Amino acid sequence: MDSTVISDTKIAKETLLSDLKQLTKVGLSLSVVFSSVAGYLLAVDIVSLKVLLLLSLGGFFMVGASNAFNQVIEKDTDALMFRTKNRPLPTGRMTVNFAMFIALLFTILGLTILYSINPKTALFGAISIFLYTSVYTPLKSVTPLTVFVGAIPGAIPFMLGWVAATNQFGIEAGVLFMIQFFWQFPHFWAIGWLQYEEYKKAGFMMLPTDTKDKNAVKQIIFYTVIMILVSVIPVLKVSGEFFIHPATAVIVALLGLMMLYFGVKLHKTEQNTDARKLMLASVVYITIVQVIYVIDKFLQ
Repeated sequence: MDSTVISDTKIAKETLLSDLKQLTKVGLSLSVVFSSVAGYLLAVDIVSLKVLLLLSLGGFFMVGASNAFNQVIEKDTDALMFRTKNRPLPTGRMTVNFAMFIALLFTILGLTILYSINPKTALFGAISIFLYTSVYTPLKSVTPLTVFVGAIPGAIPFMLGWVAATNQFGIEAGVLFMIQFFWQFPHFWAIGWLQYEEYKKAGFMMLPTDTKDKNAVKQIIFYTVIMILVSVIPVLKVSGEFFIHPATAVIVALLGLMMLYFGVKLHKTEQNTDARKLMLASVVYITIVQVIYVIDKFLQ
């Protein structure tokens, strides 16, 4: 075989792999798997590597499917934004039919794998995919309330791990859900602030007031405070089997205050640099808080 043909084939395979990563947003999918694993570890005394593997794979396919459906629906609007115009669908490197095949395949694989853990885990996985693709995505161009809807599937992964471990949705899973639910408002509104002009091109309403002003930041500050309060509730031992030590609650509160600081600073300056700091602080917050919860659990 000609070396040129071999080289072209290799490049084509690498391009396809890169496009599949973009279509399914591998980085985001892995962060969701991290949240699900944290939720699982919080619920168990003895770790089952089999369940942990199934949860990781099922969660990965679940989020990958949602992202693929999202990019099929938003193919035309993605072409309008600098951040997304080089994705495989708007550039024509991938067909809509192939992207739909991947989305459906990932949906079937994800839900089948989650069902093998228990039916409730698959049910919440299905709800997540449905809300993200059929409600959140279409509402982005209709109302700023879209973030409230999107926060529901976004909050499912943390509690999904608990449901996978216990086959129960009780107060513990509910608290895990609420922590990640309220966290998403400052996180995504910070992104909405940074990408405001780009989102406007696509007709998306991703800020609470659909305006880049102090009123939007007031909402960010309000929900950050709620997030902090919900995150320390387990110290009161009112959340069933999920509780934390006072020292852990102090650390969690301090991390939340870090986010709140950047929110207040954004309110003062209304500068993108502070919105970016808030967004980064939110990523640090949710990652470290989940790790701290797990550490606390195994120190009990």
